[in-house]
Amino acid sequence: MSRTLPVQKNDIIDIIFEDLTHDGSGVAKVDGYPLFIPNGLPGEKATVKVVKTNKNYGFGRLLELQKKSPYRVEAPCPIYKECGGCQLQHLNYEGQLQIKHKQVQDVLTRIGKINTTVHPTLGMKEPWRYRNKVQVPIGEQEDGLIGGFYQQRSHQIINMEECLIQQEENDYVIKKVKEICNKYGVSAYDEGRHKGDLRHIMARRGLVTGEMMVVLITRTNELVNKNKIVDEIAKSIPGLKSIIHNVNNKKTNVIMGDTTKVLWGEETITDYIGDVKFAISARSFYQVNPEQTKVLYEKALEYAGLQGEESVIDAYCGIGTISLFLAKKAKKVFGVEIVPQAIDDAHRNAKLNNIHNVDFAVGEAEVVIPNWYKEGNEADVLVVDPPRKGCDEALLQTIIEMRPKKVVYVSCNPATLARDLRVLEDGGYKTLEVQPVDMFPQTMHVECVAQLKLI
Repeated sequence: MSRTLPVQKNDIIDIIFEDLTHDGSGVAKVDGYPLFIPNGLPGEKATVKVVKTNKNYGFGRLLELQKKSPYRVEAPCPIYKECGGCQLQHLNYEGQLQIKHKQVQDVLTRIGKINTTVHPTLGMKEPWRYRNKVQVPIGEQEDGLIGGFYQQRSHQIINMEECLIQQEENDYVIKKVKEICNKYGVSAYDEGRHKGDLRHIMARRGLVTGEMMVVLITRTNELVNKNKIVDEIAKSIPGLKSIIHNVNNKKTNVIMGDTTKVLWGEETITDYIGDVKFAISARSFYQVNPEQTKVLYEKALEYAGLQGEESVIDAYCGIGTISLFLAKKAKKVFGVEIVPQAIDDAHRNAKLNNIHNVDFAVGEAEVVIPNWYKEGNEADVLVVDPPRKGCDEALLQTIIEMRPKKVVYVSCNPATLARDLRVLEDGGYKTLEVQPVDMFPQTMHVECVAQLKLI
């Protein structure tokens, strides 16, 4: 017998918002039936229209607010409601930090059944203009090239002159490169027909050094009027160190292709996190908010509690960012990463900083680390910083078998963090505390550092 839903499509009802979804929509419940409604905030009373119903949940549209949240503000970005880049500009910063703290607490309890201290979210003094990297898809209108982020849940480009979470220098780069490419007849890539040239423009900037990189990502191996374009870009952008051409000729949503070449200047730009220097290539994974990355890594270092005699393993080490921080306090650090180019960058960064007590290996952490263990490379502290999907099950089992005294878990996804902490706790560890860090103000994303000890 099918369930009778408490609401039907086109119903107009009054609700109270209880929570937010992962994409920032308000959550209300009608007789236990969840409705997801954009632009609602917890505690607000509103009149909404039901626009779609599924078996277990539905969607609505906000018609009128009867009672506003004290944390509600007017979003400063003129294209906020169309653009899919931010989700929380209508919530003031204090409210954002509280929401992220609650999000972490809720998933630890619900998914992981973890009972531990979750500290208040560490935020920014100035939660705007923090991103050091921007990559925008390029489209075309009657008057020329456009570039901006995609409209929510679509591939419709919202043309953008500035983005309030990007460093202003990157806004200038995108605007200038669009103008120059337009001037010299570059066509935009059409993903439907798989025709045209320019797919994306990327800008990277060193926050401390001010060094700039421009990356032109095209479908074609050659760029029309390449020399003129390169010459004009080089003359137009202050601090420019590098112009890179990346070719992606596949019909895919993946931004970067396999072929990368230097058109002008250097292969890399440099930047600092704390006193550690990094060389950053077009393909390097480098945190987009270096100010908060320093906060995150210092907390990871604090949780590791290194005294100078420890052996540390850094799983998912990337370009060596956390490894090099750890190496300054540890006896020896072993880093592992599946992406060969990242390990090349890690070796280069170790050399750049004159750090010699690190070894890096290419491969899957769940394969390499057990081999190290068999060879007698036991870890006093193990640090993991996995992608959003969390740690591989085999790696978690290896940690449990290796039994390092401490585990520091850096996470960009509270849900998979909660899942993995449950496995580690069942394997003999205790989660002592969790620290959320706001790496991405104005969005729903939150990073965390968890400290575990063997019991």
